[in-house]
Amino acid sequence: MSKLSTTKICVKSPAKINLHLEIIGKREDGYHELAMIMQNIDLSDYIEFENNQIGEIKLKSDSKDLSLDEDNLIIKAANYIKDISKNKELGANIFLKKNIPIGAGLAGGSSNAAATLVGLNKLWALDLDYDTIFILSAKLGSDVPFFIEGGCQFCFGRGEILEKYSSNFDFGVILLKNPNISISTVDTYKKYSQEFCPKYFTETEKTNKIRNDLRVNGFNDFKFSEQRINVKNDLQVIVERENNSVKKALYLLSNLQNCLSFSMSGSGPTCFALFKDINIANEVFEQNYKMFNDNGFEAWVCKLINSGITLL
Repeated sequence: MSKLSTTKICVKSPAKINLHLEIIGKREDGYHELAMIMQNIDLSDYIEFENNQIGEIKLKSDSKDLSLDEDNLIIKAANYIKDISKNKELGANIFLKKNIPIGAGLAGGSSNAAATLVGLNKLWALDLDYDTIFILSAKLGSDVPFFIEGGCQFCFGRGEILEKYSSNFDFGVILLKNPNISISTVDTYKKYSQEFCPKYFTETEKTNKIRNDLRVNGFNDFKFSEQRINVKNDLQVIVERENNSVKKALYLLSNLQNCLSFSMSGSGPTCFALFKDINIANEVFEQNYKMFNDNGFEAWVCKLINSGITLL
């Protein structure tokens, strides 16, 4: 242990929004075949990692609403990477500064898991290559691999098949979330399956067509000055129907001046609106912040970023 660095490693762990979420069908392995565009935003958690001398993983956070036990993805990720190192003496004190709301459809937990793999690989000087980190990340959850490089990517399969989307988006983003509402991603997918995916999906030809259509079209065909962008999120029909706060958030966002598009992110309940750039988003945010608060919403203004997990 004396050879290991005692310097703290700090990692930036950003949220994501879904610019496209299409459920092609339910697979025989229990997952869903997806076609998505995921995009990182600069709403971020920060995680500090420091070696300890007791060979244990200790997690603390400034969030009172977060479990710090074995079910936390940070703990799971730390144990995965410790196991692969085959060094039982490795330990870390981890502190999570939580800014991304929990159970919000912004994949904060998945981002934190990816950040833990990257951070501990550096702290413990393991020198694991990208492919090894990627394989570990895929074991932790469908969204986790995206965050290793992040930015803007097409995500296929159950989310682990990634292709960089060479976008030049410079959107500003406003997020709305009711702080009293969190939604289970697992439950939402289950409800969608029961209604729209009664049988297992095995049509490879259809899957390839949907993937290719998304690769070709993306957002590239839209003229922003003439029409709104249609953001597809198949889960929205389930969540909006059952959750009045999501319905209200989408209504408020749809009526904002200069709004190019509005949608729910992931399984919700966070909803977002896109604007031409961050300056316009900031202006609209300032003009409407009181209205957001009066309607019971937490609100953020963000910009898009072209990277995922970042060592600071």
